Amino acid sequence: MNPLHRRIALRIATVSVLLACVTSPLAWFLSRGMAEDTVVAIAIEESEKLLGPLDAMYLTGPDAASHAHAAAQSLAGGIFDIVEMYDGQGNKLAESVTDIGKKVEAAMAHHDRPDYRKPGYESHDLPGTGWVLRVFVPLQHPADNEGGSVIGYLEGVRVVPPWQRQQMLGQSLGAAVLVCVASLLCGAVLYPVVVRLSRENERKTHEVLDSHILMMEALGRTVAQRDSDTGAHNYRVAWMAAMIAEAMGLSGTSMQALIAGSFLHDVGKVGIPDAILRKPARLLDSEMEIMRTHVNLGKDIVVGAGWLDGAHDVVAAHHEKWDGSGYPAGLRGEDIPLAARIFAVADVFDALCSQRPYKAAMGFDEAMAILERDTGTHFDPTVMAVFRPLARNFHDQLSTCGEDGTRALLAECMRRHFRQ
Repeated sequence: MNPLHRRIALRIATVSVLLACVTSPLAWFLSRGMAEDTVVAIAIEESEKLLGPLDAMYLTGPDAASHAHAAAQSLAGGIFDIVEMYDGQGNKLAESVTDIGKKVEAAMAHHDRPDYRKPGYESHDLPGTGWVLRVFVPLQHPADNEGGSVIGYLEGVRVVPPWQRQQMLGQSLGAAVLVCVASLLCGAVLYPVVVRLSRENERKTHEVLDSHILMMEALGRTVAQRDSDTGAHNYRVAWMAAMIAEAMGLSGTSMQALIAGSFLHDVGKVGIPDAILRKPARLLDSEMEIMRTHVNLGKDIVVGAGWLDGAHDVVAAHHEKWDGSGYPAGLRGEDIPLAARIFAVADVFDALCSQRPYKAAMGFDEAMAILERDTGTHFDPTVMAVFRPLARNFHDQLSTCGEDGTRALLAECMRRHFRQ
């Protein structure tokens, strides 16, 4: 299993487990709420039975207290552990308490006279007793339609027994297990679908990336050929800059931007006249001014050009110098983007070690002497400290590579950083 598929499997499994962890307490609260609603529903049903067709059971008249006592006795020990009956004015008529009810009665909070029109309940967790439900039911004459006058009140307290709590726990655990199994099964079904979509997306991403890289190479080679070069320079400097950046810990989009910028650093030279661009002799001051415009020309080309926009830092600042004497903005020190500071070392090193129409190639020691001399003025000392132990290997490896070999080096580097 490759790392991407392993991450997909892990995330699906994690979501499944989290879903089970969330639904387990939810199942508990739902089960508890259903039990509470059941007790209230039974209390209402029993109160309706009390006020059935027998007028003798009405909580009014001279026999109200005896009727209320009979009703309380019939309900206590069955549904409730404490039953209190009140008349329509909220006066207590009767109370019946079981042995369990006596243990919790002192812990129950007292309340004002009942005066409510709809049934309800309170749920309490009492120390030493556990879960207790207190139910409030207004009593109405069966002949009255909904909203009729209240002729009495029934209030009951039920201590939820251990067996019922265990039953609820079993129900909640069962629901959690079912949800967990369903989640895992769903994840097992989704995994191959997500993997297939991921592979397809990865394939399309690579196709788009390949087209971008080909476009980058085409631009770079166009400029290189106009500048009397085979294009190997772009491959060399981009590879060296990437190796320096790797040693400095760069990765991700920062590395991708550095590689693109390094390869396209001179893209603005497409706007420089051939008479200046390909002149074999030293440029006049006026010609140098024109040559220097290639930086802003290149910046205009890559800015806003989609994924090439990341090349901006190198293209715009690759001629800046550490001491601020570079161009076009005269940036100094760390105001120069890091990618441009890395590239400057690779670019000058390759330029010194390469043959050009107007000069011969320098040897390694001579080129390094120039870079060391200009460290702190042209080059960032920190970048030079990283470059220094790598330089000999760069020189030896690139001196034996033609354009195809250098292209292969850069291609391997791009596979690592553009297809993460």
